[in-house]
Amino acid sequence: MQSAKQSAKQIIDHLPDQSTWDDIMYELYVKQKIEIGLKAIHEERTLPHEEVKRRLLNDLH
Repeated sequence: MQSAKQSAKQIIDHLPDQSTWDDIMYELYVKQKIEIGLKAIHEERTLPHEEVKRRLLNDLH
């Protein structure tokens, strides 16, 4: 497994040379959120789509 620093370097290296600070920060933010989501899946801390829909529809009534 790559360290956060290694992942960040890899992301930055694949961005165009004209990338702005905002571009870099956005890419790192997205990577972080994906990692958090994958960890939640691995730890079985997610809900099936149908359960989410049911809960949202119940909150509307």
